[in-house]
Amino acid sequence: MLLALVIVYLLITIAIGLVAARRVKNTADYAIAGRHLPLVMIVTTTFATWFGSETVLGIPAKFVNSGLNGVIEDPFGAGLCLILVGMFFAGKLYRMKLLTIADYYRERYGPQVEVVCTLIIMVSYLGWVSAQVSALGLVFNVLSDGVISMPLGMGIGVVSILAYTLFGGMWSVAITDFIQMIILVCGLATLAVFAGGQAGGAERVMALAESKNMFHFLPDANWHDVMFFVASGLTIMLGSIPQQDVFQRVMSANTVESATRGPIIGGVCYMLFAFVPMFLVVSAMIIMPEQALTLISDDPQRVLPTLVMQKMPFVMQVIFFGALLSAIKSTASATLLAPSVTFTENIWRQFNPGMDDRAELKAMRLTVLVFSAVVLAYAIVMQGTSIYEMVSSAYQVPLVGAFVPLAFGLYWSKATTQGALLSIALGLMSWLLFLLTPMGEVLPAQGVGLVVATLAMVAGSLAPQRLRNVRSAHRYHTGVDTNARSS
Repeated sequence: MLLALVIVYLLITIAIGLVAARRVKNTADYAIAGRHLPLVMIVTTTFATWFGSETVLGIPAKFVNSGLNGVIEDPFGAGLCLILVGMFFAGKLYRMKLLTIADYYRERYGPQVEVVCTLIIMVSYLGWVSAQVSALGLVFNVLSDGVISMPLGMGIGVVSILAYTLFGGMWSVAITDFIQMIILVCGLATLAVFAGGQAGGAERVMALAESKNMFHFLPDANWHDVMFFVASGLTIMLGSIPQQDVFQRVMSANTVESATRGPIIGGVCYMLFAFVPMFLVVSAMIIMPEQALTLISDDPQRVLPTLVMQKMPFVMQVIFFGALLSAIKSTASATLLAPSVTFTENIWRQFNPGMDDRAELKAMRLTVLVFSAVVLAYAIVMQGTSIYEMVSSAYQVPLVGAFVPLAFGLYWSKATTQGALLSIALGLMSWLLFLLTPMGEVLPAQGVGLVVATLAMVAGSLAPQRLRNVRSAHRYHTGVDTNARSS
């Protein structure tokens, strides 16, 4: 019965998404909803995109093992990312009236930087979308009591998301996000109240978390722990800023005020509500102590689904899986659409400069289909990898490769194409060097990559300008001396 209700829910969301798809008339409608979304929908689609499988399953699993110190990347870094976008990036980018974030790199630095940053952005989405697909496989596997295998469950989940994202683009994503966020918030809040009652009250849950030092946030006072803590916090906080899904929500707004305020409100709400799944997993340690400890050591991502399936009534099961699917589907639909739109606009169009809007819209839909198949294959290969780790590691690539050119391009007038290319190259190379060698145990790879990328941007931009000034001065003085001798 529960599995049947889940399937009905999937069909309803598909129907809603297909109805919304009727609004799509051109690429602007498909990519950024024609810039028609009001503030409330910017808030809901931003929140819903961020609140994915890693928030419901990954963060609680990390929290019970490492406390708040272990979840600095998400939700704290992720929430602050949205706040920073609203404060420093949304207004400037919205006024440029671009279709994709990679369009900015072309306008500011030229086609070479555009193509490279597009590839960086696309690669980063692979891990994030795969995490959502893995969570869908887990849901179907749990609901069917193992009858539906993880790979088959992943396939069913991808098809259900693809059914409306393929046709409706950002319009379908935004409207389904709005509905799914309501289900998500109401469902998890209700579940938290019920689980707290089963555990003997919220005070008892908080006391257990305190006794196990789960509220310990700051690292130990030594350089090694501090550096890795800061680098972890910066990974999603800055690495997710140059991403198409965030940009799409900014550009989909109907006014610049909605574009700037929406991410800020969404980021604050995300950080606050992310504590609900953490509360639920600590409640599970009281309600089913022995089983919870076993799952935490073996597969902590299954703690919440097991708690709901074995210790809660049918109504609570419906509420939980409705909320979980809402979280996963809202994130997965956004992250399937974003890289597909970017690839079509910023790479495919390079080889088809005469492509009209109708042909580009078809190409975007075809790319969504192809990227979905790639993500499904990758998720099956990576089966068993932590959802939290898949998401957090995905953002290291744009952090060291795309963030510095974006930030410096907007706020430093002396940034040049040479500086951007050098920043990207050296940022990625230094990151890989530390990631793949024992040096990464001494210094955080993403932190080194970010610092090197910043220094390379400054040096690469100023050095040629300085060299030109020196040559000009030399020519000037040489000319003066020649004139003096001839006179």
